[in-house]
Amino acid sequence: MATTRSAHTVWEGNLIEGSGVVNFDSSGAIAAQPVTWASRSQEANGKTSPEELIAAAHSSCFSMALSHALNGAGTPPTKLVTSADVNFQPGEGITGIHLTVEGTVPGIDEETFVAAAEDAKKNCPVSQALTGTTITLSAKLA
Repeated sequence: MATTRSAHTVWEGNLIEGSGVVNFDSSGAIAAQPVTWASRSQEANGKTSPEELIAAAHSSCFSMALSHALNGAGTPPTKLVTSADVNFQPGEGITGIHLTVEGTVPGIDEETFVAAAEDAKKNCPVSQALTGTTITLSAKLA
């Protein structure tokens, strides 16, 4: 069954001095989050950014894809810790994403884990949606 998830942002003012609020409509699992140009291009100061939201989506999607692949290979993970670093350069946009994953996976060697992680990086739906940027990966067993 196909699903659609929705969010909306209310923005007031110009880019530099304005501000907005991101609302997570589908689940309500995340409280509304403030966003500003400064939180995107400088320090976060308690506000989010589109890049942080992409990082959250990418790290969770990648973790699910890797978990599924490992389970399908008969080596389900005990734990995967994934981070996504989305680099943003004002005037250029998103210049790259780096995924880092450390896994606890009984019965698997490092080479097999790294290969599974590379495959998940290539094939998770968020990675596929972000093909316009370079995505790199560091993967290791715990």
